[in-house]
Amino acid sequence: MRLRTLPLSVAGIVLGIMMACAGHSVRWYVILLTILTTVSLQILSNMSNELGDWLSGVDGDDREGPKYGIECGDLTENEMRSCIRVMVLVCCIFGLGMIRTSFGTIFRIESESLVILGGAAIWAAIHYTLGKHPYGYIGLGDLFVFIFFGLVPVVGGYFVCAHRIDPWTFMPGTTIGLFSIGVLNVNNIRDMQSDATNRVTVPLKLGGNNARIYHDILIITGWTVMLIFTVMHTNGWLPYIYLITLPLFVRHLVGVWKHDGRDLDPMLPLLVISTFFFAVLAGTGFILQ
Repeated sequence: MRLRTLPLSVAGIVLGIMMACAGHSVRWYVILLTILTTVSLQILSNMSNELGDWLSGVDGDDREGPKYGIECGDLTENEMRSCIRVMVLVCCIFGLGMIRTSFGTIFRIESESLVILGGAAIWAAIHYTLGKHPYGYIGLGDLFVFIFFGLVPVVGGYFVCAHRIDPWTFMPGTTIGLFSIGVLNVNNIRDMQSDATNRVTVPLKLGGNNARIYHDILIITGWTVMLIFTVMHTNGWLPYIYLITLPLFVRHLVGVWKHDGRDLDPMLPLLVISTFFFAVLAGTGFILQ
């Protein structure tokens, strides 16, 4: 299930939920079902990604990242397909439960909109590397990660809990989306050699050094957007508590420039954990202001 990736998927939804809790009364079981839906979608994405990379030959012996279930022989292709089917069902159960408990019914425009969005999220989770035309192999991974790891969890989480969409929530959503692209970008920089013959990624298009410059732009822009949001929409010093995480991001950026190949792997969980703590602290400051 690639558990080390789960804090990244939770980061955006937690931030959206916490911003909603700052101004609205939110029931605990709505929060729980919202988080479970998000985690289930991430696990579905991870399993589908593993199967897709295995079938396409991307996960070969020259891959720099960690070894996973199929590659190690712990799971067969059919067993992984069964896991994917189970996770689709789990996503549907948690997602429909989330919508039902939040809005009281599935049969209203807000609920039906979320059902459509949930269907799109399931499609995106599966087709990153699976299907006839996986979008992760044609350089569109960054765009989909921005949408489904940034805008959808933050804005969508806020909507599920607050029953409204506020335009200003797109700014924190943009920040989390850019940080999430950063995680994908580091992964793609690490795997440039093994990806070269099977897929198209942004680092392969840009080259190693330019991909690192692109990475700096992602992280710095994410921080800039969040600082502008904090100045415009909050009061006092408490909303700036997320600045505590700045040294973690600096350490990450330095590491991305210093390391290459397999040595880049520790930079992935570092950015994931940094993003998670950033989101939690930003939400906490928003509530406490």
